[in-house]
Amino acid sequence: MTTITLIWITLPFLLGFIIYLVPKLDKYLALGAALASAGYAAQLFVAQSPLELKLLDNFGVTLTLDELTGYFILTNALVTIAVILYCWQSDKTAFFYAQTMMLHGSVNAAFACTDFISLYVALEVSGIAAFLLIAYPRTDRSIWVGLRYLFISNVAMLFYLVGAVLAYQTNHSFAFSSLRGAPPEALALIFLGLLVKGGIFVSGLWLPLTHSESETPVSALLSGVVVKTGVYPLVRCALILDEVDPIVRIFGVGTALLGVFYAMFEKDTKRMLAFHTISQLGFILAAPVVGGFYALTHGLVKSALFLIAGALPSRNFKELQHKPINTSVWIALVIASFSISGFPLLSGFGAKILTIKNLEPWQVIAMNVAALGTAISFAKFIFLPRGGKDEVKPGFWPGVILLLSGLVVANIVYYDAYTVANIIKPLATIGIGWLVYLFIIQRLAVKLPRVLEQFEHLVGFMSLMLVLLFWMVLA
Repeated sequence: MTTITLIWITLPFLLGFIIYLVPKLDKYLALGAALASAGYAAQLFVAQSPLELKLLDNFGVTLTLDELTGYFILTNALVTIAVILYCWQSDKTAFFYAQTMMLHGSVNAAFACTDFISLYVALEVSGIAAFLLIAYPRTDRSIWVGLRYLFISNVAMLFYLVGAVLAYQTNHSFAFSSLRGAPPEALALIFLGLLVKGGIFVSGLWLPLTHSESETPVSALLSGVVVKTGVYPLVRCALILDEVDPIVRIFGVGTALLGVFYAMFEKDTKRMLAFHTISQLGFILAAPVVGGFYALTHGLVKSALFLIAGALPSRNFKELQHKPINTSVWIALVIASFSISGFPLLSGFGAKILTIKNLEPWQVIAMNVAALGTAISFAKFIFLPRGGKDEVKPGFWPGVILLLSGLVVANIVYYDAYTVANIIKPLATIGIGWLVYLFIIQRLAVKLPRVLEQFEHLVGFMSLMLVLLFWMVLA
């Protein structure tokens, strides 16, 4: 099993290099690597016990592969497959597929690592690959958005690296467990880097511009899997260290509320989805013990929604009210919106029920408010007019059908959720959300300021978050 694991980790990087040498095979090699990841993730669910590898003792690579890792790796695999299918008949070059493989491999590595130095390398490689994909169109706008993302990411990783060194000084180990007994500044610095990388709370205000301005398939990758490279270590640390769990849960609640507040009033489809990504990352952190399943559900549905948003006749919700959508596209949009709102028969229902049942008492009200905000936000999609004749890209349906099918199949993971009480509550929440949207939100002309997303403020927020983390750790 150790040999298989090492082959699986190196395969995307190897195939990415081969794509440069044999560009005519780019799509096939990329698809093969993603399918291999899906197969490996399936094997992790079958395995009776977790696999732990220590390849270079205290100084090197520590890998933990268990059910939690399996959820995140499966998310990466399915989203990558969907994006490759979406781009299959496009004019994307071998460079695009090679960088997609670099991103896929580094994200897989980030989900497998349980030591801070290996994770640092994986996060940096994923950041560079993501930058190259964001800047792929080579327009002035895309290059600026990519450089903005790269700068914020690298600054955050510098804080993270200093924290990792401080943790090593205490316990002479880079393992996640070395945070136990480490000085408070180590925890604060490491968490700052991960919060920024994962788009959590105000540290994540870089995310809406980056995800909304990227090309449609890149937006799907960023929102579906890349941001989870910062979330996964937080979930893992919360499960390993009891003293970290309350901090992670607090940020989960704050992130869920902040993201959904912006999403409710956003008038741009892709920006609304990006803000809602922030909110959904909060749901993953709010109940770390079930965060893996929620991450899978969110990755599938949000990637589908970004692909569908790219097929809409406009990005402006007001304009879409007067531009009927292709009926087939509208049905796909409604299915995805139902899932993320928690409608029964889709995995979003089980994920939300499972999360709510694993909350602390002080979290329940706030997370129910966030769930209501989700229903309000996606009512904007559900009540759009249909009947348009716009054609979609040739690769649109294979990618979207795969992701939506995943939402249906993943629904069986938590079939115990189907009790009368559990079904009534989300239906009531969705119904109330629709009423609030139709009679209040739809009639409001609120335009939230974007000043907090400006580059200089993003750097300033890092300082504020560092102060907040110091206070939380010391408290």
